[in-house]
Amino acid sequence: MDLKDALGLELEVSNASEGGQGTIFLTLGNSSDYLDAAGAPTSEGYTLSVSADGVTVRGASPLGVWWGTRTVLQQAVLNQGSLPHGETHDAPGWATRGMMLDAGRHYYPPEFITEMCAYMSFFKQNTLHLHLSDNFNVLSQYSRAFSLQLFARFRLWSDSKALVGLNKYKNESYTREQFEQIQSACAARGVTILPEIEAPGHALAIVQWKPELGLANDLSLLNISHPETIPTMKAIWAEFLPWFHSKTVHIGADEYTAGAAEYNRFVNEMSTFIAAESGKAMRIWGTFPPKPEYTENVHENVSIQHWAFFEDNPLYDYLLKNYSVLNSDDSYYVVSKWSASYPQAVDIRRTFHGDPATSGLWYPHIFDQKNAANNPASTNSKVLGSVAPLWNDYGQNASVVSEAYYAWREGIPALGDKQWGGDLSESEFATVFNALHSRIPGQNLERSIPSGSSKIVEYDFNSAASRKVTAGQTQLEDSSGNGYHASTNCPFASGDGAGLAISSDCTVTTPLSSKGRNYTLSLELKVDQLAGPTNATLLSGGDSVLMLTPSITLFASGTYYRLNSTIPMGSWVDLSIIGKGGQTFASVKALDKPRDSADLRARDDGTREEFLAILGVLTQFHVWAPVAIEAPLAKVGGEGSGWTGQLRSMSLTSEAL
Repeated sequence: MDLKDALGLELEVSNASEGGQGTIFLTLGNSSDYLDAAGAPTSEGYTLSVSADGVTVRGASPLGVWWGTRTVLQQAVLNQGSLPHGETHDAPGWATRGMMLDAGRHYYPPEFITEMCAYMSFFKQNTLHLHLSDNFNVLSQYSRAFSLQLFARFRLWSDSKALVGLNKYKNESYTREQFEQIQSACAARGVTILPEIEAPGHALAIVQWKPELGLANDLSLLNISHPETIPTMKAIWAEFLPWFHSKTVHIGADEYTAGAAEYNRFVNEMSTFIAAESGKAMRIWGTFPPKPEYTENVHENVSIQHWAFFEDNPLYDYLLKNYSVLNSDDSYYVVSKWSASYPQAVDIRRTFHGDPATSGLWYPHIFDQKNAANNPASTNSKVLGSVAPLWNDYGQNASVVSEAYYAWREGIPALGDKQWGGDLSESEFATVFNALHSRIPGQNLERSIPSGSSKIVEYDFNSAASRKVTAGQTQLEDSSGNGYHASTNCPFASGDGAGLAISSDCTVTTPLSSKGRNYTLSLELKVDQLAGPTNATLLSGGDSVLMLTPSITLFASGTYYRLNSTIPMGSWVDLSIIGKGGQTFASVKALDKPRDSADLRARDDGTREEFLAILGVLTQFHVWAPVAIEAPLAKVGGEGSGWTGQLRSMSLTSEAL
């Protein structure tokens, strides 16, 4: 399947003990042949041999073979379908290579997560850290009642009686079956899902369930001294540990401000419990580095995820004290949509301008890009690798799902190259990325639609020549030449310039679902009546819905993005939705006469209205930010659509007109 997606090839697959003429032979070798940056054997290494006889990928393990197949695909794309002859031995520099997604403050559908895994896998990243619980910040001026109503989510759904009330939002959560599917689909592409359930900080979702467990002066922090706090956390983990495939799990333990003694006791008790319950290792965010004056320090078998130098110095506080550390320094942080401190996309320039000692390139052992004295040697075996986080500080309505991908679009391959140990320069990276990007198999995160020209689809619902009736359904020809023919059981209205009569009793269905960034979707329609003025669906798709509420609205990722304008009842209009980069607009043109009239005039004052996300920042002020919403393309009308009227034409181009 990947060969077909990337190269258009369909090959037979069979078992064999050796390669044959013109074959791609996948086999296993010895893991001791492949070493990481610290000189330790790695099971992810492989050897790629190419000759006139065929291609052999010999991996230290099945995962090593998989990474070798990624190289085959990449090299074939870069060399216009051929592979240069020769042999190469390849192995990753660090064991943990990936990204972190804040799913606690923004829900991401399982399908998006598995597509992200496919994208990461192509660039040999192997870890997607899912942050599964979190909340908005709790400020000291908030009342107890206000804090207990603040946005907080726990994203795993269990029917266990012991956890009734912990999660109140099943439609925004992952069931065990869904989480199993996510893990299995990602594992099939070499990517491990590393789950995080956050406590004792960022734990408002747990405190909203059991308010007695919260600290009085900050309900987002657990009161570890309360006799039920640690048993409650053990009960949560006992339920979910059997769900998780990863050998390491993450308990968060971030930004806890109520004292080191209780914090360290909490971490150590949870580590002991998780190991006994599941045999899994445990990870925390860097907080309260070990000190001689503490009566108890975090056990050395707990790995540390460093994120900021004001919390710890990873070299001196942890690595030199025999702790293992994962590099998530906030120089690679992303905060979705807006932040006073962090960018909205991975700053890939840092990967090429990291440390003069490494020719200006960044690598996972480089924690501090300003002071090399804070960085261990690349051969330090306690450096686990790196994971770059994306945070959703401003919640669900700040962004749509796909904007997380765009924040990482260049970051994943740029970081992936250096996480593996590669040495692409900035100019080389740009050339390679541009060549590879459209061939990445197993995903369509950009919601691209194959088309022979900028005109992707065009339907004229008034033209009798474009109709073909078969078995009670009318096929509607796509005159763009791409063959995306639609079908309908809606009747055709009579009269000059009339179109399809739309109602809840019939539908127009296209073979398309969504179009990603850079498009113009145009509908010529007349809305005669709304069944409910606040809930009419004009056009629905896989990622969004175009609605009248009664203002023109796009519903995407669980949020209504509304404009101030609507469309007039009983009048023909040309309604266009325009996606231009990271922005989305609507334009309404009133039509004086139907489009087949010779003297058609469209009144257009040249104005557009932009769909915007509205971010509330700590209840202090608001920020209006652009939002990039996919065009909905799948269905018009049908049960629940809530309007009657006519649709005369529908078109889509790949240009933001």
